[in-house]
Amino acid sequence: MARRAASFNGVRALLSVYDKSGIPEFAGALHALGVELISSGGTAKAIAAEGIPVIDIAEFTGVPPILGHRVVTLHPKVHGGILADRRDPAHVTDLEVNDIGLIDIVVGNLYPFGADPSTFDHSANASSTDLIDIGGPTLLRASAKNHEFVTVLVDAADFEPVLEEIKAGSSTTPSTRRRLARKAFAHTAAYDAAIVSWFDEEALALDAEPDPLPPTLHLALERTEATLRYGENPHQKGAHYREVNQPSWWDGVTQHSGVALSYLNIFDADAAWQLVHDLGDAPAAVIIKHANPCGAATADDLATAYANAFACDSRSAFGGIVAVNRPVDAATVEQIEAAAQADLIIAPAYEPGVVDRIIAKRKNTRILEASAAGHRTLGVRQLSDSYLVQEAHSFAATPDTWTVVTKATPTDAQLADAELAWRVCGHVSSNAIVLAKDGTAWGIGAGQQNRVESGEIAASKADGRAAGGACASDAFYPFPDGVEAAAAAGVSIVIQPGGSVNDDKVIARADELGLVMVFTGERQFKH
Repeated sequence: MARRAASFNGVRALLSVYDKSGIPEFAGALHALGVELISSGGTAKAIAAEGIPVIDIAEFTGVPPILGHRVVTLHPKVHGGILADRRDPAHVTDLEVNDIGLIDIVVGNLYPFGADPSTFDHSANASSTDLIDIGGPTLLRASAKNHEFVTVLVDAADFEPVLEEIKAGSSTTPSTRRRLARKAFAHTAAYDAAIVSWFDEEALALDAEPDPLPPTLHLALERTEATLRYGENPHQKGAHYREVNQPSWWDGVTQHSGVALSYLNIFDADAAWQLVHDLGDAPAAVIIKHANPCGAATADDLATAYANAFACDSRSAFGGIVAVNRPVDAATVEQIEAAAQADLIIAPAYEPGVVDRIIAKRKNTRILEASAAGHRTLGVRQLSDSYLVQEAHSFAATPDTWTVVTKATPTDAQLADAELAWRVCGHVSSNAIVLAKDGTAWGIGAGQQNRVESGEIAASKADGRAAGGACASDAFYPFPDGVEAAAAAGVSIVIQPGGSVNDDKVIARADELGLVMVFTGERQFKH
């Protein structure tokens, strides 16, 4: 807002918003200060309905809305009044010659792109294209560009602070105008990003052979209100962001107890939540440590699933992240009380009294309640100064597409063991080997530079408990020694992608050892 005399006579505000939250109250406060109000359409009606004088934009410009409301504020009398450099004599002359009055405050927000077009104000037959706002972004960008003189507001949360500031000093401060201008450009940038994403989604739906990786990516992220204790390490600051105007499943997470989450708490809890929901419909529990599962199990009831997941690797489970896919009941909390301290527990719900019991026994455990996570289409990873993008992780190959490649064929029980081992393996850092039996991943070998050592780690952790069960490898066995290690661990079925130049030798060795071997045709590397 330009610096003028302490009186607000002559100060002019233009209000043109889709979301009218707080607008009548803000307009009333401005009017009480002597600010002249200009508005149009539904915004003007909302202001006038409160008995507040407001000049319709058509009266201000001399041109009514045209083209089905597509052109309303796009006029020199509007943008000249906003964009004028008030120190430039040539600008001042242009204003005088063209009878253009200054506009000092602009309040705007944009059509809810991505919302149901049928809710759009201006047309009963609106399409997504009708929600591409033109005049609104132009107003906001013009106002933000000229922030030396113009105060632009896109967020109702700024109404009261701005009112207090101009009451105290007859104008907003330069630092406030810069802050609000940045906010306005962020608002229009996020809006444009949403439109680009819509075009990409349309292409995926309409193209016969769509490319899932668009030519450009436009991520507009906003910092959540969550205060992280620190980043990956205490000397690093950390924050949690989400896509602007796109709710994250984290928005609905309730924290029942414990101190603020850290960067790694969120990272590991997200990994645990994805894995536990990837294990099928049976009651399931997983324990994550440093983004890798150290326990995973399914059972007929949650208490048994949790007890087995903890038993997988009870030493590593201390300080881990626990995720379950059923409400935590009294039987499960008994198992939690008997087990090692967990840093965090995340569940869809807790039966009455359970949270208090956990707090009484494990007061430092963070207890989270959450809904199922949403599905993402792309995975984005930051490098030093660039990005890698791929289709999001998934299990594209299903058991009905797997191929049995050995003379021995699997039983239903063996296939069930193999499927659990394979599912868990897809969430373990490569090289990964998982040994599973009767619904429990008894041995998990993660992140080794060679597959044999991952197998040795898995076998050591399983300690014979996977005998007769399954061994999963996230990538093909390049040599028969990996299959020999699986046989030494006592498993009866091996599941792997296949695709090595030595597949014939590996299969032959599996036949010699009396193993069943299944090829998924799909690698599950995770880095």
